[in-house]
Amino acid sequence: MSLIVLGINHQTAPVGLRERVAFGADAMPRALAELRAMPAVREVALLSTCNRTELYALADDQGDALADWLAAHPDAGDLHAYLYRHQDADAVRHLFRVATGLDSLVLGEPQILGQVKDAWASARAAGTLGSHLDRLFQHAFTTAKRARTDTRIGANPVSVASAAVRLAQESFARLSDSTVLLIGAGETIELAARHLVEGKAKRLLVANRTLAHAQELATRHGGVALPLSEIERHLSEADIVLSATASRDAIVTRAQVAAALAQRKHRPMLLLDLAVPRDIDPTVATLDDVFLYTVDDLERAIEDNRRSRREAAREAEAIVDLQTARYVETLQASTRHAPLKRLRAHGERSRAEALDKARAQLAAGRDPQEVLDLLAHTLVNRLLHAPTAALREAALSGDAELARAADKLFPALPESEAHVDNGGVDGGDADT
Repeated sequence: MSLIVLGINHQTAPVGLRERVAFGADAMPRALAELRAMPAVREVALLSTCNRTELYALADDQGDALADWLAAHPDAGDLHAYLYRHQDADAVRHLFRVATGLDSLVLGEPQILGQVKDAWASARAAGTLGSHLDRLFQHAFTTAKRARTDTRIGANPVSVASAAVRLAQESFARLSDSTVLLIGAGETIELAARHLVEGKAKRLLVANRTLAHAQELATRHGGVALPLSEIERHLSEADIVLSATASRDAIVTRAQVAAALAQRKHRPMLLLDLAVPRDIDPTVATLDDVFLYTVDDLERAIEDNRRSRREAAREAEAIVDLQTARYVETLQASTRHAPLKRLRAHGERSRAEALDKARAQLAAGRDPQEVLDLLAHTLVNRLLHAPTAALREAALSGDAELARAADKLFPALPESEAHVDNGGVDGGDADT
């Protein structure tokens, strides 16, 4: 078995491709069930965010079946060229870097750890998370916490939402003169609303498919809630539109934006699409007086953040490397101890079975001394039958390595004990 990580992210694939293989919370159980049903897959977890879709699996192959499954996702096209693959120790290190925020578009951003925990919880609920992946994810959480505690990787956190608001402030208009339409009511929109309020945005409109959620968010930040169906009616009021939903289809169309621009007498609009799949039709960018940005366009806005965190990132990388080495060492030690665990389990099982049989014989009135003799004989026979048979086979085949191992395991007996009858431990043949 191998630990495999397979996926695409913002470094290997554009948003137009990432949105085709994004999995919302409603699609996660079915996807995990399909993955676990593959003959080569023992355990599996699926991480899907706006910047990455990754499979973490314990598998009997090199992940080829997993790659084919991901590439077969509707409309994914030729995905194989964009996939990266990590195995065993490299896979461990990759997850630790992801959880710590070292592999994020915004270096050190805090939201990714919560998303990794969500992926772990989804796999656990779906029954696709076994002891190996569970232990790996738990160690990833510990590593991320240690990196944020011991370094400044999490200092002055910058999220995609805050980067988007900063982009609006620097490239478009003063927030104090702007009406902002927020589409969605999840964590990204919540963070954006906070930054917009801090930037003293003139007016906030919050639209969401579930109106109650929009009302809760609008109440917290002094905005006005709208049902999603009323976006078209209010779009012309918005100087800035910021959207981040889990919709599979576009929410804002080119025709709607064109109509809004006409009502605005072509005063410019800034649209920030932070969703994957995208919420705003990409052809909107062809309209005059429109500035459309996606998550991939935030690279420029977050470069200052990346520079300030590089030193902290080097320290966090050292922690990740150390924790990776410790985890792999622990895993290898566990593998080395597996024969010992099997041997002890065999001994305990033999003891329990022989003891149950002896108790039954005593209860039936059999002579206690006879029962004790039989108990001892049965235990010796069961415990030594397998190694005796293996040693006889080694002697016949000339396997010197097993013979040397036996000499270490069973040192030569003192002369006084060397001729004790083996009691037929090999099933009745005493010529051992």
